[in-house]
Amino acid sequence: MSLGYRDKLSRGRRAMAHLIHLWHERNGWSHRVLPLLSEVLDLGKVHNSQISNLRNGKLSSPGPEVFLALAQVNTILDQGIEKIRDRFECDYPELWKSLEESAVPLKNDSGNPLSAGELFEIFSGLKPLPSSFDWYIEDEEASALSDALSVHFCQNKAWRSCKMQVMEAYAVNKSARRERFAEVIAGIRDYTAEELDGELLDLYEASKKLSYFQGRGPNAFLVELRNLASEK
Repeated sequence: MSLGYRDKLSRGRRAMAHLIHLWHERNGWSHRVLPLLSEVLDLGKVHNSQISNLRNGKLSSPGPEVFLALAQVNTILDQGIEKIRDRFECDYPELWKSLEESAVPLKNDSGNPLSAGELFEIFSGLKPLPSSFDWYIEDEEASALSDALSVHFCQNKAWRSCKMQVMEAYAVNKSARRERFAEVIAGIRDYTAEELDGELLDLYEASKKLSYFQGRGPNAFLVELRNLASEK
């Protein structure tokens, strides 16, 4: 039986919250980055509170300008931040530093930046999330998945003997994320579910570089980690 419109809207709101959350986690952004980018580049008006409420699934009826602003920022990020260096490097040095560390856009399954129409369709429950964002990690499994990651990346070796190789494969520039990754793989701390949501694609890519897990996408990689966790 097909979903009613209320169920579609509810599912869409959750999907959009997940998408915005992953976008911020993956880039290590605060909720102020997107509104400031939109304002300085005159791409539309989107407030900090709107981003926060979108991320928490609490914004029930955002106007078209929200989707337009997000899509236009997304397109600029996809084109490369060098094009906007002159607007930000001197006048907004903290924002520019954040973008230099990470400015990954949202892309659909064809590799193109998500448009305003696609964002609205996701929010309305009319379109599924792109496959590179379509997963949900629960709080109660985060610790076991962190253990599984350590097993997966260390491959029965001591961390000190494989650290250089693993860290080289983890192609993330942001120092806080690199330190957190090293601590998790060394068994010093665990990822939270929110952190794992944002890290999964990069963890999958690191595993591929090391030839520990080949193909089938991040969802299949998550299944592999869940299977490893269940064996412990």
